[in-house]
Formats: sequence, structure tokens, C-alpha cells
Amino acid sequence: MTNAERRAPTASYRLQLQPGFGFAQAADAVPYLAGLGVSHLHLSPVLQAVPGSRHGYDVVDHGRISAELGGETGLRALAERARAHGLGLIADIVPNHMAAPTPLHLNRALWQALREGPASPSAAWFDIDWTAQGGRVLLPVLGDRLGAVLADGGFSLASNEGPDGEERVLRYGPHVFPLRPGTESLPLPELLRRQWYRPAWWRLADTELNYRRFFTVNDLIAVRVELPEVFDATHALLLRLHADGVLDGFRVDHPDGLADPRGYLRRLREATGGAHVVVEKILTGPETLPADWPCAGTTGYDALRQIDGVLTDGAGVVRALRPPAAQATAAALRGRTELTRPEGELDTEVARLVREVEAACAGDPARSDHPAWAVRAAVAGLLAAFPRYRPYPVPGEPLPDADVAALRAEPDEALVPAPFAATAALVKQLLLGPGSPTSLRARFAQTAAAVAAKGVEDTAFYRHHPLLSLNEVGGDPAHPGVSPEEFHSYCARIARDWPATMTALSTHDTKRSADARARLAVLAELPEEWSGERAAWSALAPGGGLPQDRDAEDLVCQTALAAWPIDGERLGAVALKSVREAKLRTSWTDPDPDYEDAVRALALSLPAEPALAARISAFAARLAPHARVNTLSAALLHLTMPGAPDLYQGSEFPLYTLVDPDNRGIVTFPPPEAPAGSLAAEKAALTRAALRLRAGLDPKAGYSAWATPSPHALAFLRDESLLTVVTRLPYVLARAGGWRDATLTLPEGVWTEALTGRQGLTGAVPLAELLDRLPVALLSRL
Repeated sequence: MTNAERRAPTASYRLQLQPGFGFAQAADAVPYLAGLGVSHLHLSPVLQAVPGSRHGYDVVDHGRISAELGGETGLRALAERARAHGLGLIADIVPNHMAAPTPLHLNRALWQALREGPASPSAAWFDIDWTAQGGRVLLPVLGDRLGAVLADGGFSLASNEGPDGEERVLRYGPHVFPLRPGTESLPLPELLRRQWYRPAWWRLADTELNYRRFFTVNDLIAVRVELPEVFDATHALLLRLHADGVLDGFRVDHPDGLADPRGYLRRLREATGGAHVVVEKILTGPETLPADWPCAGTTGYDALRQIDGVLTDGAGVVRALRPPAAQATAAALRGRTELTRPEGELDTEVARLVREVEAACAGDPARSDHPAWAVRAAVAGLLAAFPRYRPYPVPGEPLPDADVAALRAEPDEALVPAPFAATAALVKQLLLGPGSPTSLRARFAQTAAAVAAKGVEDTAFYRHHPLLSLNEVGGDPAHPGVSPEEFHSYCARIARDWPATMTALSTHDTKRSADARARLAVLAELPEEWSGERAAWSALAPGGGLPQDRDAEDLVCQTALAAWPIDGERLGAVALKSVREAKLRTSWTDPDPDYEDAVRALALSLPAEPALAARISAFAARLAPHARVNTLSAALLHLTMPGAPDLYQGSEFPLYTLVDPDNRGIVTFPPPEAPAGSLAAEKAALTRAALRLRAGLDPKAGYSAWATPSPHALAFLRDESLLTVVTRLPYVLARAGGWRDATLTLPEGVWTEALTGRQGLTGAVPLAELLDRLPVALLSRL
């Protein structure tokens, strides 16, 4: 099947494949999803992952489709059934990394590299610094220091194991390691010294690791997909499935981890003949997707921020929920700085960059006498201060102007004090120069992405949270809210530049689903009342809540409200993950049992204490009419704005899920019928109606803002034939007395309202009449 015969998605539906929901179950869902109105199924990764994986991003074999999901036969059967119902398949692909699994022989390429060392054909696959650790790969898997493990008899030798069950191996608990040929009969201490790897205490990972990993995840090792032979080997099966018409397009996971994202996308386009590709690029603030990236657009976090923002009262956040700008910016910088400081979680990545700088300067008298500590300070400071995810160096080309400005913004003296400030200038010169070592510039960019993701989204967002709905992937809590003018400007640009981009509201990575955020967004409209309510909750909670950490208490309470009603065990799990990610009083590596017990006790008490639970239920009920407006408005904006909407599994109904793994459960198809008149019935009907009309819209349909008589009404016109009208800031609207006599002047012609079936609408229509049954309207011209 040629790309010309494939149609671009008009809407997709994300399915989280996992044990218990594989290709067969997805095939069973096809008739329902086709009836819903999507054009494509959007599948989580399909390649062979670690057994039991619930997400698929821990690939171990690029040459096989996951056996647990149904294998290649099952995937082809799914594609055939989808095609019979008019649906295509988009697959999530993971070019940045593979699993370093337990046992290691599940990843045959990595096993070979560790057995045979840098001369192994597969050694080039992995981003390993063989110049460090005495030419050995540090494997941080031991529960104690090596000497203690040896003294306890923790290692043993075994036969008939490995990828083919024919090797003598080294064992440590569940871990199995290859043996370098010729070392099998050596005494154990000497055998360990002679291997191409070094089993080490797990606590050495952050400071000693010499392979690039996905963020701070030790068991995900980076792949050098920028090498043509590695690209070919890791993409052969996916490309064959695309050529055979099984897969129509791809979602590229974490392109910011790649050495050269543009180069990768060019190679993928050439290999597929121009397949539909979207990239999980997280845009920061005013940043836009590079115009020279050959893809259809992003995976939609930028659209998520615009939709959430235009439905959030930013002024209310600023007025009463603690002034966010300076605090949010400071929290982000602190999170980045902590990661890159000595002994921070990304210390080993900074150390590798220092080695790269030293190698670039070696033998050049003009670049001598720059001490390692000063180089490290400059590198760490530039990483912490970089305002976006990363710069985009391309071998032999100057950096984009925005990246140059970002790297030059921090004064040399602020990075390294005099008289060593010249070292900062040297590091900048190397990062800016197109003739500088490619590996240095690329790895700085890759590390910057890890610093941004872990320092901001996975640290600062759990520390500073005046309104949790702002703290989302791609969010900007320092600048809460988006004006209607900003929203319209964004949509017009997307319609012009990236009409086939993916848009999203909920994903497998959002920290709170769209409807959970829609409820929290109401708090921005009544911040004073919310502050009083929170104080009442503390008074009703056992022990007065969490007096030793009111910020964490606030996070737990907002989380509970977002998903209310919620089971205490479920809330407790999310609360513990949140405070560990914050890394202030406890962490994943150094937990504080007493503190965690207190956090868990608070989480369990919210739904269990009768008076407290009743108070929370009453407040949630008070928010419900306004949250309903936000839910339906967000859904309609998502389904009708420029780009192709991607619906997360189950989100055609109200969905109140929290951070993973809470949001990655199995969904039942077909879902039970929603009760008539419920929000579930309203959202499902809206979704079907909007998708039906969306399917008939020109993929490159224009966009124009449509004037409304009130700041609480937002409207836009698509292709002169489809008019979207939504309500925003509903609590403030209700307090002002509703729509009163405000009228919306429709474009010329006769219009039908698709959600209620009203016909013959023309001229000036009272908003109170147009939006009396639902807070949104979708009108099509006859």
C-alpha cells in the first residue's frame, strides 16, 4: 500500500496494549471505535518488550512483535479487521532507548556487547563511554558494595543459560551476566575484573554510570539510532509492516533524546516514502516545532496547554492562589540545579560532558588551564538555565538563533566566578561552534532534555502547585491561563503550518486526565472560597492534616478533589509517588518511612473520615455544574480545533485518572451505556457528533476566530461551514447573572446545531437560548 492510498488521520484513539489487553482485545473493540467516528487506532509500542510490561517502552527485541500482545500474526489480524471497518493503525515507536532487562539475555544485542566488549558488532548500538570505568560498563545492580556481595557469596556460575541457553554465565540473584570468552575458569575475583562490565552497588549509578540512559532510569539504555546501521537494524520490522499496509504511520517517542531529531525524521521519511509521523516534542512557552522537521506535527501537549489555559481564570490564580510566576520559575530552576549538582541524579551525565570538553581541548595550548571543576560548573549552570527542553545542533550547521540566544543569556561570571569565568566562555564557544565535536554538542542537547523533564515536570511540578491542573506535561504554571486572543492565534498558526498535527487532552503520561483538570480549573474562579474550604478540611482531618508539610497536604487534597470520589488506597499510592518525586522530605532512593506513613495516613483519611468525606463530597457537588461546563467545552475545542484529535482510551466518557500507573488500566469495550441525562451521556454524544462532522471536514480547513458578545463565550469557524461555540469561566459567568440578553450573530446562511438537533438557526441568536441545554454548541451550515 502506498502512502498516497493511505489517508491522514482525522481522529485517532489511543489504546494501551498490555498483558490482558492485546491485539485480539483491540480487534474486538474495532466495531465500537469505528462507530465512535475515529479514523485510526493509536497503539502503544508493539515491539517485544520486557515480559509483563504494561507500557511497552522497554523494548528488548526490535525484530519481533510482542508475543504477549499476540505476535505479528495478531497485529496483522488487528490491522485486517480495522481496515474492514475503515480504520488505520498508528504505532508508537521508541528510537531513543532499549531495556537493560533482568535477565540481560532478553536483550540479545546488549548481551553481546557486554560479553564481547567494544569490538562487538552490537557495541555501537549503545551510547556507552568506553573511555570511562577502565573500559568497562558499570552495571548498578548490586544491593551492597562489591566486597560485601563477594563475602556473602552473592555471585555464582551457571551453565546452559544466555539467549540460546548454551552459555556459561555469572548469576547474582535474578540477574544473569555473560562471561567474556576465555574467563570462564578464572577465580571469581579475577573473573569479575576481566569482564567488559562492572557489577556495582546501585547507589553508584548517579555518579559513576558510563552509558546514557532514559532520564534517570538505569534499566533503559540509550540507543545510537543516528548511526545508519543501527537505524536499519532497529526499524526493519516496523518498515516492513508499514510497506505491507499493516501500519499507516508512527508516533515517535521522546525525539529530544536523539542526537539529531531532524536527521532521524528525514531518514524515517525516506525509508517510509513519507508516512504520517507525529513527534512527542514538548514545547515550552512560545517555542514552536522546528519548521524543517519532516513530520505532521507534535503529539498534542501544546494543544492541551492552549485548551486548558483558555478555560482557566489565570487572574484568579495570580490573585489568591499564591503569586505563581516568581515561585514557579524559582522552583523550576531549583529542580534543574539539584539534578546537575555534584552527586545529583544527573551527575554522571554532567561528568561525561566534562570529559567531552576536556577531549575537545586536549593538545590545544589555547584551550589549556581550565580546571575540571570550572568546566563542570559551566556545563551544569548552562544545563540548569536553559529555558527549553534542549537546543538542536546539527553537524556542520550553526545553531538556530533561539538556541544561540539561550546559551548566551547566562553571563559567564554567573556560571563560574572570576578569575575562572573564561572557562564558561570556552564551554559556550564549544557548544555554539558548528565545527566543535558533534558528540559534545549532541550530548549536551540530550542531557538538557533530561534536565528539563526531570527537574521541572518530575520535581518542581510536585513542589509548587497553587493549582495542580497547571502542572501538566508542557504546562507553564509561571504563566497561568491563556487569553482568547492567544488561543485564536495559536489555532490559526496550527491550521496554517501544521494542519495534520495531533492534538490531545489526556494521554498515558498526563499527570491528571482532562476531566480531573477541568474540575480543578474551577478553583481558579473561586480561589478565596477554596482557601477557606482547604482550611476546613485540615481541621477535620486526623491530627490536623499534615502540619509538618502543608504543601504536601495541599497536593494530596487537590489530588483527591480532582478524582473524587476516590479510594484511599488509590489516593495513597499517588500521594506517595508525588512526594517521592518532589524529593524534599523523602525520595525513591532514600525514603523516610515516618514521613511517608503520615502522608499515606492523610490520604487514607480523606475518604474514610465521615465528616471530612461528607465535606469534600459537598464541595465537589458545588463545583460539579461548573466542572461540567469545563469538561464539555474542553472536549468540543479538542475535537474541532485545527489538527487531528487523539482520544485517550475511555475519554469519550468522563475520565478522572491520575499519574501513571493509575491512568494505564485496561478499558472494557464496548463500554456500558451511560445513563440518560448524565454527564457521561452528554460527553459521549458530543464526541460522536463532533467526530462525525470532523470526518467530513477538509484536513486543511481554515480557521478564523468568530466574534462573541461576552468574554465567557469563545467561538471559531472552520472552513466557513462549521462553527464551534463554548462557554469559559462558568462560575464567574453564573455570578454575573448568566448570559442575560447577550446574542451571538451567526455567519450568513442557515445553521443546524448538531448536539441538540435544532434547525433553521440564522442571524442573531440569544446565547441563553443557544446554550440552554448544553454549555456548548456545534453548528453546521446547511
